[in-house]
Amino acid sequence: MKSIVVFCGSSEGNDPLIWGNAYKLGKVMAERTIALVYGAARIGVMGKVAEGALDHSGEVIGIIPDFLKLKEVFHSGLTRLIVTDNMHERKLKMHELSEGVIMLPGGYGTLEEFFEMITWAQLGLHQKPIGILNINGFYDDLMLMLKKMVDQGFLKQENYDMILIDDSIHGLLDKMLYYRPQQLPKWIKKDQL
Repeated sequence: MKSIVVFCGSSEGNDPLIWGNAYKLGKVMAERTIALVYGAARIGVMGKVAEGALDHSGEVIGIIPDFLKLKEVFHSGLTRLIVTDNMHERKLKMHELSEGVIMLPGGYGTLEEFFEMITWAQLGLHQKPIGILNINGFYDDLMLMLKKMVDQGFLKQENYDMILIDDSIHGLLDKMLYYRPQQLPKWIKKDQL
């Protein structure tokens, strides 16, 4: 795997374990020569992941829409900065430049980006591994909610199983490396991808 997009918060939150693991994820990705694709901020959890990669000579590609350039205080020391016209173009570029997806703690934007990517996978629009780094149990309740959706018939078990989750960085990256995608859904034909 040559590149992973990491979705995470532009805020730091209040759990030092999250900051430390975000930095360590960037470091480990650099050591494994996996390029980091992310939202380009130098602040929050986003900034920690970028610092971890950059401090260890990793490749870091930041993608930010023009209107957020000042608000999210973009990182000026990236390997490459791509400025898009809008949020939709930003997500498409992130998708285009990555071979996998990881979600770290964050807020609404983080969840929205993650769920769009998992929905695209469910529809058969891509077959990239999609992972959650579950730092300090941050996403335990989310996984319980998704399990409830399975139990109540709103989500298929095989679509729930598409999400790779681990509380360790190496464990998650290994799961992603060895991920084998499911067959395409019956209602999507290969020529529609």
